[in-house]
Amino acid sequence: MTGKAASARLGADGESAAARLMESQGMKIAARGFRTKSGEIDIIARDGKTLVFAEVKTRSYSAFGGPALAVTKSKQDKITACAVEYLKTLPALPDSVRFDVIAITHGGEPQHIKDAFRPTRFSC
Repeated sequence: MTGKAASARLGADGESAAARLMESQGMKIAARGFRTKSGEIDIIARDGKTLVFAEVKTRSYSAFGGPALAVTKSKQDKITACAVEYLKTLPALPDSVRFDVIAITHGGEPQHIKDAFRPTRFSC
């Protein structure tokens, strides 16, 4: 398997593990891999009346501070832009939204960081 293929497989496995974790916490998965011209949201889920936009970061090892640190301000802005596009597809806006990060180091337990960031600019 090439480096790119191995990386894609690691990411896909991480997203599946994150979805299972969210479901085990009682969340309902609404979408996976939602893409727009701005980027992609890995998982969109309902947590009660809250719509959750989750970024999944999977790494084969935890060097350089671990996977959660890869969700930079630039990445947050892209996720926010995608979230706005997703919200525009809904017939009604949810009561609230939340941005989570699920960090996974290969072989370790997923770390679910709820309300990991709050966008500085967010309007529909």
